[in-house]
Amino acid sequence: MTNRKIPQRSEVAAEHTWNLQDIFASDAAWLAEYEALRAYPEKVAAFQGTLSRSAEDLLAFFRLQDELEVRLGRLMGYANCKGDEDTANNYYQDLRSKAMSVYVAIAGAAAFATPEILAIDEDTLQLFYAAQPELLTYRRSLYRIRRRKAHVLTPAEEKLLAAAGEMADAPDRIGSTLRDADMTYPDVTDSEGNKHPLTDGTFVPLLMSGDRVLRKNTFDAFYGRLNSFKNTIAATLDAQFKQLRFFADSRHYSSTLEASLDATEVPVSVYLQLIEAVHGNLDKMYRYVALRRKLLGVEQVHMYDVYTPVVPDVAVTIPYEQAKATVLEALSVLGEDYTDLMKEGFANRWIDVYENVGKRGGAYSSGNSRPHPYVLLNHKDDLDSQFTLAHEMGHALHSYYSTKNQPINTGDYVIFVAEVASTCNEVLLMRHLLGKTTDKRERAYLINHFLDQFKGTVYRQTMFAEFELEMGRMAERGEALTADALSEKYLALNKLYFGPEMVSDDAIALEWARIPHFFYNYYVFQYATGFSAAVAIANRILREGASAVADYKRFLSGGGSTDPISLLKIAGVDMSTGAPVHDALRLFGELLDEMEALL
Repeated sequence: MTNRKIPQRSEVAAEHTWNLQDIFASDAAWLAEYEALRAYPEKVAAFQGTLSRSAEDLLAFFRLQDELEVRLGRLMGYANCKGDEDTANNYYQDLRSKAMSVYVAIAGAAAFATPEILAIDEDTLQLFYAAQPELLTYRRSLYRIRRRKAHVLTPAEEKLLAAAGEMADAPDRIGSTLRDADMTYPDVTDSEGNKHPLTDGTFVPLLMSGDRVLRKNTFDAFYGRLNSFKNTIAATLDAQFKQLRFFADSRHYSSTLEASLDATEVPVSVYLQLIEAVHGNLDKMYRYVALRRKLLGVEQVHMYDVYTPVVPDVAVTIPYEQAKATVLEALSVLGEDYTDLMKEGFANRWIDVYENVGKRGGAYSSGNSRPHPYVLLNHKDDLDSQFTLAHEMGHALHSYYSTKNQPINTGDYVIFVAEVASTCNEVLLMRHLLGKTTDKRERAYLINHFLDQFKGTVYRQTMFAEFELEMGRMAERGEALTADALSEKYLALNKLYFGPEMVSDDAIALEWARIPHFFYNYYVFQYATGFSAAVAIANRILREGASAVADYKRFLSGGGSTDPISLLKIAGVDMSTGAPVHDALRLFGELLDEMEALL
């Protein structure tokens, strides 16, 4: 796929695009719903002053919240997906803006609710449950509100914070538009003089090439272009952390990290112990870099050498249809109900498959499962894309199971567990592929891919998490997040995590400028914790079979019915300790041992 011309959106075959008509039949239908929802701030505001009056009033308010959860989810889901199809299409960017406006208006109108719910004394709340048992459906929602009493403000202040939501979203929107719509890159040439289109979507596939000249030219061209925009991108990150600091300070949190993690009931210690655990295992990462240098046969290994497979002659083209079949086969251990759902997604166009001009880069699952999830890919016919397919469909089916098995108010899961199902799929796929071959070089190739997953998910995401933590601390000290300051800190971390065998090229200091996840509010650490939990779950499934699968599906179906640490315990993993992270890194070392023995 690397050498093909990037098509316009209109040139992509319909069967390779998602069918958003399952949400709204047309743009006109979306606009009609948008207009209808504009009347809802007034309907929400009519409940002000009533929530402590009776069990019936409180129940009616929660039922209205459920209705809005579904309708706003569909409104925003459609607008976001259409906007991501072509980020330069101003019409759909306008729909996205309209959706955010009505969401903010409704959230602002509901700002009274949290203070009123906090004002209900415990005895009265118990009487409400007895008088109206249907309120028990919302016990979890009430608990999550009431547990954060120290961080909730007056109704007027809550309304003001809600109204600031649209402004708070601006840094992410501006950064995304700059990266996906406005930034273009020059074509790059390989060792034979052939030109290749360079985009955000082709960047990593080009760095996976066996042609080192192409890799270096790609690296230099990409970061050279980023250098032209570094001050603008730094300004968006500065604005992002200023708004995080504003909300954290307003709600009386000691840090932006504490504010972020408290929303999902994750202790700050989990974040910090992840960094500590990875620091304690950097020796394995240094061994990995040394092995990569040896197997590539180079005197020095550079940052543009970290993606290319070290057993390139085993790499094969994997068409999309083949990738789907292999993923289904690998995940058959999860049962027919699981694979049948995946087949339904493949057959009914839940997935937007290939890159087109202006399409948002990367991959994601929408998370909105009404009527079903949607998955965005930028598929290349390679092993990495096969794993991405398994990963994103893991997200999608997690959302599907949670939505179908939970009431609306607990149908969504928190971000701490969001990467577990996706990564479990990847681990099961890797184990499946390794189990099908005894060929030394093929096995070495697959192990290398698995090692790269560890490198990219545990080590690299922890490095990102440490950088994000430092950005938060800079903002809390009142320091500006300038391009030079960010680059200096990022380069130092890159050297720490990759070690002395890696040449940390000066340009890599700008890598922070291409990471959209830095706008996601302390999200990236959960890739590493999620990977660690997923390794434990996948190993249990393969070892214990049906009982472990049953526990895993209980976890998938749990949504937000309890805190994430308790949810993972259902699947047999205790993330309140550092054991899963240490165990995952131990497995990394064992795979490294096997790789060294094979080659």
